[in-house]
Amino acid sequence: MTRKHRRNASENVRPSDLEATYICDSCGEEIVVPVDVSAGSHQDYVEDCPVCCNPMVLHVDIDDDGGAHVEGEHE
Repeated sequence: MTRKHRRNASENVRPSDLEATYICDSCGEEIVVPVDVSAGSHQDYVEDCPVCCNPMVLHVDIDDDGGAHVEGEHE
């Protein structure tokens, strides 16, 4: 089951300072990931869970107010 979490960006946040979270489908841990807003408003990439090492496809969407939404699913 995929769950979404959102952490809003403040007005003076640098692109490298934005973070969001997702829940790993394999181990259930909440994972914090950095979000690079300079890479576009929609991003898809594969990253291993730092807890259980299973590969996850991350879908990142950045809304107009700078909030990041991350959804993770098994590769």
